[in-house]
Amino acid sequence: MKVLLFGANGQVGKDCAQALVTAGYGLVSSSRADTDFSDSAAVFSKVIDEAPGLVINACAYTAVDKAEDEKALANKVNHLSPQALAQSCAELSIPLLQLSTDYVFDGQGDKPYKENAKVSPLGVYGSTKLAGEKSVQESLPEHIILRTSWVFGEQGNNFVKTMLRLAEGRDELNVVNDQFGRPTYVGTIVDVILFFVEQYTQNKTLPWGTYHCSNQGAVSWFEFAEAIFAQAKEQGVLDKAMVVNPIPSSEFPTPAPRPAYSVLDTHKLETLMKTPLPHWELGLTTFLHTIKQH
Repeated sequence: MKVLLFGANGQVGKDCAQALVTAGYGLVSSSRADTDFSDSAAVFSKVIDEAPGLVINACAYTAVDKAEDEKALANKVNHLSPQALAQSCAELSIPLLQLSTDYVFDGQGDKPYKENAKVSPLGVYGSTKLAGEKSVQESLPEHIILRTSWVFGEQGNNFVKTMLRLAEGRDELNVVNDQFGRPTYVGTIVDVILFFVEQYTQNKTLPWGTYHCSNQGAVSWFEFAEAIFAQAKEQGVLDKAMVVNPIPSSEFPTPAPRPAYSVLDTHKLETLMKTPLPHWELGLTTFLHTIKQH
């Protein structure tokens, strides 16, 4: 089966492309150089021209703070182009797998969010991703929306890489301790995408809809940072211990507000896959091992 992947050079896309090729799928990778994802007409045409058996969208405008100033661009990439994808997929009667985010929630709750929980994004990034979700749902019944959270992997920029970079120049860091979520290793997201692709290949259908995909273990950014430094020292990626100080978000203001509690409930996905998703600490171990090799 031919799979068309948008965002092929991104944090999830690069590893996803490799996994699809390894699994023997005919892959058409589309990066920014191939298709301008802020141009919904170009996106629509690309799908029609390639006529794949399935489309995966791992492309997004993810600069959360910058989005507050670049609303139009964020809306094009996160809303209008996924809408065009869904419409072109509907025309060809093929499914779309769309990645989304925990930022569709306001984080005011204190229990893990189920897929059908009330959505209420706080900033432009979350609002445009939610608009993208809705347009996919309205245009194409044969869709899988995969919401994930606190993503880290070997490609692109992420919290783990930022912590390790900051550690190079100092021995002490302040990290917020009042925002909670579930860190998610890219390898887990790729495994889940592959699960859906393989199920569709075998059965020509899927239990369509929205699923939450994040690793086990809810933590604050402070607790995540402590674990990163402890593991990095243990694995020899860092040659020193780091002091991490917990601070409230009020001491670290950002242009875009963050949800205080965006822990995703992954029970629906785990029931479908008949297996629990791994703990983020396993992903962190793999990540640190990989960057040490390089």
